[in-house]
Amino acid sequence: MPADEFEHLEFKSAERRFASETLFEYCVALSNEGGGNLILGVTDKKPRRVVGTSCFPSIAAIKTRILDTLNFRVDVFEIMSGGKRVLVFSCPPRPVGMPRAYKGKYMMRSGESLIPMTPEVLERIFAESQPDYSGQVCAGATIEDLSPEAIAEFRARWIRKSGNRALEGASESQILADAHLLDNGGVTLAALILLGKPESLTRFLPQAELIFEYRQNDASIEYQDRAQYRAGFFLWANAIWEKINARNEKHSYRDGLFRYEIPAFNEDVVREALLNAVTHREYRDGRSIFVRQYPNRLEITSPGGFPDGVTAENIIYRQHPRNRRIAEALQFCGLVERSGQGADRMFRMCIQEGKNRPSFAGSDESLVILTLDGQIRDPRFVQYLDRLAEERGISLNINDFLVLDLVRKGQTVPDQLKDRLAHLIEQGVIEKAGRGRGVTHVLSHALYQHVGQSGAYTRRKGLDEGHNQQLVLQHIGNCGVNGATMTEFEQVLPSKTRPQISALLKRLKEAGKIRVEGKTKGARWFLQKSEHLQNN
Repeated sequence: MPADEFEHLEFKSAERRFASETLFEYCVALSNEGGGNLILGVTDKKPRRVVGTSCFPSIAAIKTRILDTLNFRVDVFEIMSGGKRVLVFSCPPRPVGMPRAYKGKYMMRSGESLIPMTPEVLERIFAESQPDYSGQVCAGATIEDLSPEAIAEFRARWIRKSGNRALEGASESQILADAHLLDNGGVTLAALILLGKPESLTRFLPQAELIFEYRQNDASIEYQDRAQYRAGFFLWANAIWEKINARNEKHSYRDGLFRYEIPAFNEDVVREALLNAVTHREYRDGRSIFVRQYPNRLEITSPGGFPDGVTAENIIYRQHPRNRRIAEALQFCGLVERSGQGADRMFRMCIQEGKNRPSFAGSDESLVILTLDGQIRDPRFVQYLDRLAEERGISLNINDFLVLDLVRKGQTVPDQLKDRLAHLIEQGVIEKAGRGRGVTHVLSHALYQHVGQSGAYTRRKGLDEGHNQQLVLQHIGNCGVNGATMTEFEQVLPSKTRPQISALLKRLKEAGKIRVEGKTKGARWFLQKSEHLQNN
């Protein structure tokens, strides 16, 4: 199941009470976020459990109340699971350009809470009903405001992409019309953004610019280099890459007799990130795109939040170009693929090079901040992926790369990627470690063998369990006569889920090392006397 499907579910235990006011607010919030399901009778904390609900005993009555109160229909379903009643409220998406409100408040979700929509979010929704901004004709602009050099570059790329040599003899106005950059002879904003002369952008759309800054470290208040690019995209696309590449440090690693180099910033990743910024920024916002380079980090900040329906969590799977006319023109010349934004390619290449994934930390409704990591975090992982492709012929999709990256870091694989985890286990790429509910996963022995680290494999697979047991025993011993609780174990082993910790405790109990007093939330664990003597 794609990751974004989980964003449209809201779980609440609501065993005995759930306020009607809260129900109405959640229905409005889910509708404003594209529709979704509110599920009562299931715990919201993972691992989720069905606890059942006695709320809203009459489905017909609550459906009528919702319709009368909110003026839109919400379907309500009753499901029995293990003898327990679960209610599902299926909320439809709001109309295009029309946010829904309850008692005058436009609601949305924020983590575990419901909050009023920010002005930036409301502005984006109201703008949906307007035509594509980049497709609008720029009053007063003529074809003379477009750069012949930029048009020539656009033509050459279009010919290379399409193989259509007839484009060589077409006039500039015909090229632009065929690419929908002219509308009934009028110059569109997309044409100016992609092909405009510097002086024309200064006159008509000065915010369509990119500002580059380089700093030697985070502590530097003053930049060591700065450049401003206010011209059509095709006039500066190569110049900005050359500026970045001039300080692009090379990281080397050895594979047997050979030494390989990986640049801090991959050219394809950087160009893809810049294309996304140009294509998806909000041009009605007066701010500029900023590119800030550090020795091992590149930040690209673009005005406007994510396009409607796109988030940092689903950007690999969800595509929604804010400026369709720009995206279509770039598609003609092969710079943007119709199937997506290129985010999946950025993620794949960063993982392949042993770097952290692209990060959107710090982004909000008014700004998207993309951070590219320039450090190779695990050279052995790079070698392993190369060997998988070259020697074993294993083809990996983006979800496979995401799973491998999580396993490499020792992180939990989410439910929506479990099918790819199972596939990689079948392929011998990943192996299980531990038993039962406490099972974890590691990269296969072939990785460590290939890079001469088979001992590290044994340690990680075999000693993870022993190390965790020792931490648990030490903590129980420190608690003395008070005993230790499950909440404390979760703090001791933050990377483990509650079922994994329970399974580990069960094995220690079966081995005669610990005992438990009490049940469920009141349970406390103590060392057996023999184990207490050993620890002392």
